[in-house]
Amino acid sequence: MEKPNLDYINQLARGDESIKKELIDVIKSEFPDELKDYHDSLKIGEFKKIEENVHRIKHKISILGLEKSYETANKFEHNLRELNNNGQEDFEKILKAISEYIETL
Repeated sequence: MEKPNLDYINQLARGDESIKKELIDVIKSEFPDELKDYHDSLKIGEFKKIEENVHRIKHKISILGLEKSYETANKFEHNLRELNNNGQEDFEKILKAISEYIETL
């Protein structure tokens, strides 16, 4: 499994540490809330809400340089539109990897 990284954030910041810090702070503040919303949606089993949560989280996946994981999340999102949760286990592995990574930032 690929590992989250700051390559894309560094590219966006173009050497400006304040921009880099701001982007990291946004991820660190938003991701836990998005993760909670995702888990709350799972509990009630509402596919549309789960799909919306996955869609929002996909952006964090992309920003953290996880190209293959982004595709995995995209497939899961499309499956949810068909009321199918195939891909959930792989998606949750991605969430775990991101959660562990942002704790180190």
